[in-house]
Amino acid sequence: MFHRTIAVTGALFAATIAGAQTTDMPFALDWKFEGPAAPYFAAIDRGFFEDEGLNVSIEAGSGSVDVIPKVATGAFPVGFGDINSLIKFLDQNPDAPVKAAMMIYDKPAFAIVGRKSQGVEAPKDLEGRVLGAPPPDGAWAQFPAFASANDLDVDSITVEPVGFPTREPMLAEGEVDAITGFSFSSVLNLKRLGVPEDDISNILMADHGLDLYGNAILINTDYAAENPELIEGFLRAVAMGWEDVRENPEAGIDSLMERNPAADAALETERLQMSMDQNVFTEWVKENGLGVIDPARMDSALAQLAETYEFQTEPDASLYFTDEYLPEGGFDVE
Repeated sequence: MFHRTIAVTGALFAATIAGAQTTDMPFALDWKFEGPAAPYFAAIDRGFFEDEGLNVSIEAGSGSVDVIPKVATGAFPVGFGDINSLIKFLDQNPDAPVKAAMMIYDKPAFAIVGRKSQGVEAPKDLEGRVLGAPPPDGAWAQFPAFASANDLDVDSITVEPVGFPTREPMLAEGEVDAITGFSFSSVLNLKRLGVPEDDISNILMADHGLDLYGNAILINTDYAAENPELIEGFLRAVAMGWEDVRENPEAGIDSLMERNPAADAALETERLQMSMDQNVFTEWVKENGLGVIDPARMDSALAQLAETYEFQTEPDASLYFTDEYLPEGGFDVE
């Protein structure tokens, strides 16, 4: 639970804007309305955004590469996307007014998901086998650094380009031995296709040598400079939304289902829980706070990105991430 001081600060701030006209703030997600989006809908339904003077609307997305320009152009003042994609975007567009302002996925969901029955349980098992990977996939983009960290003989791995819709079905049918993807998406998609849970191996790259961070709240820096109190309030409400679904995931999924009634509530509850356990509320976050980053780890992450990406300018974390809209030390969790 967040410390009382943060809740009180938010309440006092909310009191100062009580009765004031709310500000519209469209928020661009990176993906569909699935379990990990529940905290943002919960923040709407519980009044966390409203208490900060914000009228937040949420738009589904089709990947981080799609979200970043939306925020950079100012079409959306805030978004949710992969910081590694942002780093590359800013290296190529150094004047673009967009930065990450709150880390959500302390561990990225990048994973190799395999079938134990097809011999894939650990990174080294990929050698001599077929790996299905959609070319635009974020996890596939990190595979070279993952392979380097695990000393894989990449020449012995047959990489099969696959589409996003066919990725899990091909693994379920045994046409490939493993796939790249987001852990909480691919694992649950396989279960939905009838693959037994005890036959699925979830090899999280962050647990096997990758220091990369994952998805973060992105801000348009021009908008933030002109409206710092609105950005601070937005981040506060986001933190409260995550804590709310952590304490009551079923209520969060109820909020999600109102926006996506065709979803499978049980499946999305499991997807949400996986994201919280593996990616958001990590041991590091519990000790150091939600939203902030470890500078030494970020330096290591930038070095790993440089293994497969040629930076045009010297990489510097301050170019991509700012903590100026967060409380000192981030949002405390227990």
